[in-house]
Amino acid sequence: MKECVVEIKPQKFYILATSPGLSKEALILKHDDTFALFDPYGDIRQEGLGEQGLFHWGTRYLSKLELRFCHVRPFLLNSSATRDNLMVASDLTNPDIMLEGEEFLPRGSVHILRQKFLYRGICYEAVRAENFSPCRIHLPLTFHFGADFVDIFEVRGIKRKRRGRFYTPEVKENQVIYKYLGLDGKLRKTKLLFDPPPVSLNEQEALFYLDLHPKEKTNLFLVIVCLLDEEERFIPFTKAYLSTRKELKDLRRVSCQVNTPQEHFNAWLKRSESDIFMMLTHTPYGLYPYAGIPWFNTPFGRDGIIAALECLWINPEIARGVLRFLAATQATEKDPSRDAEPGKILHEMRFGEMAATGEIPFAKYYGTIDATPLFLILAGAYFERTHDLEFIRDLWPHLEAALGWMEEYGDLDGDGFLEYQASEEGLVNKGWKDSHDSVFHADGSMAKHPIALVEVQAYAYQAYLKTAVMAHALGKKALSEELLGKAVTLKEKFQRFFWDEELKTFVLALDGEKRPCRVRTSNAGHALFCEIADEQQAILVAQGLFATDCFSGWGIRTLSSREVLYNPVSYHNGSVWPHDNALIAWGLSLYNFKFFLNRLVRSLCEASIYFPYHRMPELFCGFSRRPDQGPTPYPVACNPQAWAAGAVFLILAACLGLKFTGKGLCFCRPTLPRFLRKVQLRNLEVNGLSIDLDIINHETDVTINVLRKPKEVEILVLK
Repeated sequence: MKECVVEIKPQKFYILATSPGLSKEALILKHDDTFALFDPYGDIRQEGLGEQGLFHWGTRYLSKLELRFCHVRPFLLNSSATRDNLMVASDLTNPDIMLEGEEFLPRGSVHILRQKFLYRGICYEAVRAENFSPCRIHLPLTFHFGADFVDIFEVRGIKRKRRGRFYTPEVKENQVIYKYLGLDGKLRKTKLLFDPPPVSLNEQEALFYLDLHPKEKTNLFLVIVCLLDEEERFIPFTKAYLSTRKELKDLRRVSCQVNTPQEHFNAWLKRSESDIFMMLTHTPYGLYPYAGIPWFNTPFGRDGIIAALECLWINPEIARGVLRFLAATQATEKDPSRDAEPGKILHEMRFGEMAATGEIPFAKYYGTIDATPLFLILAGAYFERTHDLEFIRDLWPHLEAALGWMEEYGDLDGDGFLEYQASEEGLVNKGWKDSHDSVFHADGSMAKHPIALVEVQAYAYQAYLKTAVMAHALGKKALSEELLGKAVTLKEKFQRFFWDEELKTFVLALDGEKRPCRVRTSNAGHALFCEIADEQQAILVAQGLFATDCFSGWGIRTLSSREVLYNPVSYHNGSVWPHDNALIAWGLSLYNFKFFLNRLVRSLCEASIYFPYHRMPELFCGFSRRPDQGPTPYPVACNPQAWAAGAVFLILAACLGLKFTGKGLCFCRPTLPRFLRKVQLRNLEVNGLSIDLDIINHETDVTINVLRKPKEVEILVLK
């Protein structure tokens, strides 16, 4: 047998993983456009993927931060993030240490607590040291630090031909300042301030001495300020922390609070809520959920829309912020270098040096086929949720522009389907599965462009329906009828060209020659999410998704294990994505497939138990479930990821069959898995008024207990 040798090269913008990444106990913080990744000790060390650091506006401002006690690394006792994600902490102690002469400091004699949080581009750290030995100590504690000012894409593995100018660090009594002038002409500065001033300080190290009697404690403070062409600024430690708490309190006050006595499900809920709130970023247009940490801490159109859809029922202000932001950044001209066309919705926006210089095409990049119809879906869903017609009226020119893009630019060959071409500088594939190898035929050969994806046609169908409703509400009756006609035509054609009778599911895509990509994928489940499948097709799709080749036991795989390119450790060809499963869950509820829905909820809840903090990652590997073992993490998954965090809320809404009406709230064929006995909803906004409910699971029935309801709100339950 001849050996087959295939030449494989890293794809452009691929995230290189040449060694294991940060451990699953990574400590993660984010506030607006600043985020930080620390190891469990609270240190920043360049090992594994090299992703640790303090990042601000797409650049790493601190690349090294290591604490040493008596010139050695302390023992790690414990590390954790607070439940609200505002602070991370590391409990450390000394190892056995031989001091000068014959003196000996037994392990566990000194406790060191490191606590950190972020606020407005500043990282705050408090270090408390306490002496539990019976003797007085006078021992050194040091910080080692450095700043490399690399772009996040350099961290991801891209090599640059040249870089900007590094200035000699400035050292003062209690501070060190690093400066870097980028090729984009912007001056970036990292300022480290120590309180009290160290015994000695240079550009790489701060030395303190812990002089403590038995049971005595002391505190040290380190503040790291990230500046981008900005004036020097400093917010006192206590004021900054109280401000972060107030921001979160204000956000929770206007959001529905969801609780359940079921411990594991509640832990998943609460961590997801904290993760969503952490990923929300203040923009001039409102709150926007940035996509994920570390690789995607920036606005993504598709991700922001889906995260907003998932959380629409608990806080519609998120959707409002997303819609306003995407309307403001909507393309107005044709620019092939950015994949921009009039009316098209943003895919990705980057703020780092490499984006500003054009070394990567993502400063404002539009290489997505689905963000534009999803934008229309979100607008329609927001209107259904809030009945805010004035907002829709203001947004209408952008909705019309999005419709215009679908007609003029989205349908490349005039066949009624939305297609995309590969980009020379940007992405090859432009659906949510945007890996270079995610769209292929049954024999494994890549599909030729232009490509019409199955889920994108479903999105277009739903976009027409929802925009028709908004047009009718605005008095545009003729346009509303026209859009309804387009939806009917698209549905008929979609079912004819995408349904595969032999596979009993919808094909992945049509290639440039209109040849179907006859592979079994989770994409077909999005047809249920958009209700473009007929009843018989829907049941066959659902049965296929829960067959053993598609359902891992932890969730639905992106690709069936029967397909040639199936790989459970791949990004899109066999892994499990929580947001993908959540969209499918909503589709299952629309077709009243309660058995499948409850099975999916249980599997994902049980998967969450095995992830640190119950935090659902961007994706995890698609290996089949093994007895007494958890799901296998994906090596470079973002964690947290906004649409993964939002998944539990869409899944719960699917179970409850939540529909908002002009008069109030409707529970359409509600169901709960057997393990979930009760769900509490507090401060749920309905037509501008607040209600409190308990949903009780009686196994054979679900009842709604109304605890607080203004008389103007009507609540219906459809069995």
